[in-house]
Amino acid sequence: MSDTIEIPLNNVNEWLNKETIPIVEPLREEAKKLLEDIRSKLGDLLEACDKLLEDAEKEMAKGSRKTYRRAKALQKLAGKFSDLIEEVTIPEEINGITLSQTSEQIEKALKTIGIERAKWFRAIAPYFIMSRRRFDFSLKRVDDSFKNFTDFLSDDYSKAETAEGISSRVEDLNNFVTELRKFEKSKEARKHQKELLEKKMEKSHQALQKIQSKDEVVELAQLNKRIEELTQSVKHELRHLQKPLLKFQTLVNNPGYSLLPEATTKLDEYLTAPFNALATEKAGYPLLKTILQKIDSALDNKKMKLKPSRMRKAKDQIAYIVSKTALLSLQNDCSEALSKKRELSTSGAISESRDERADVQERLKALETRKKLLEARDARFKKEHNETRIRVEKQKKALEKTVFDLSGKDVRLVFG
Repeated sequence: MSDTIEIPLNNVNEWLNKETIPIVEPLREEAKKLLEDIRSKLGDLLEACDKLLEDAEKEMAKGSRKTYRRAKALQKLAGKFSDLIEEVTIPEEINGITLSQTSEQIEKALKTIGIERAKWFRAIAPYFIMSRRRFDFSLKRVDDSFKNFTDFLSDDYSKAETAEGISSRVEDLNNFVTELRKFEKSKEARKHQKELLEKKMEKSHQALQKIQSKDEVVELAQLNKRIEELTQSVKHELRHLQKPLLKFQTLVNNPGYSLLPEATTKLDEYLTAPFNALATEKAGYPLLKTILQKIDSALDNKKMKLKPSRMRKAKDQIAYIVSKTALLSLQNDCSEALSKKRELSTSGAISESRDERADVQERLKALETRKKLLEARDARFKKEHNETRIRVEKQKKALEKTVFDLSGKDVRLVFG
């Protein structure tokens, strides 16, 4: 197994040029010979066109009605053929691009000449037979020469063309390597940016935790928890009265069931915020009792319809609340908790902590938004980075294989 040669990517063109000179130069010389042969054959064809033109002009000068139109057509045809042939340019510089362009140019000219010849020679026949035969002979020689040239391009010159294409492939790979290095550099910058952002977020979390650990804040949090528990207790005690309270809202404007404005407001409050409703009642919750007595009367008078099981539970609970002090202890607890919360909430320490917490939470929210945007950009960045890395590896391996095919040497490209 041959040793692997390490070559910097920027030096591979120069190295390969030296390695492939014995291959490429003979092929270019052969291409020159074939092009010179085509040039010579096109010259013969151009002379044949001149002969057609000369014969046509001589016949036109005779003024014969029998041949004048055919001679006129031949004159135009010969002129067109000459223009097409003279437009063909044989390149001085020989490479895959110039040879391919020349091949396309000649092919187009010969195709047009072939089409026009088939169309007009039949119309001109049987006149100018010798000139036409000479033209056909010259055209056949050009076709044969051009076929030899195209066969050479597709078969023999392909290796030289591959060697010539290395330069552009190296340039493409260099561009992707540069892009990959930019990704690597940006990756470090992004990592540093993310670390700074996380440190700021951690600092904000610590500041928030410090605020929430203050005695007044802890006490308020405990009080809020107590209020939540009391709220559930109030809802539990009124659980069988939700439907009757809701239905009674439609009866408060009817005679016999009307309520004072204060009681009407309290009715709505018992449905939407039962803790506040009970906590802000006078001791013994007189407004609730009044509402429940009205509901009990409406049930007895069948002004409100409930399922039998619901009606029984509702009336039992109404009797329990109205006739006894069932909710008195709960009301005292609610009133006390609400009073403490109001007192604590209006203290200078809580107001200051609330402002500090709002400021920290706002900063933390902004940081979290930045983090999400950074993570979204990082996801796109990683995808593009990976795609570029794969593209570089794929092109590098393909280029190394091409170099091996051309030089017969195992080469490993290295990026400087």
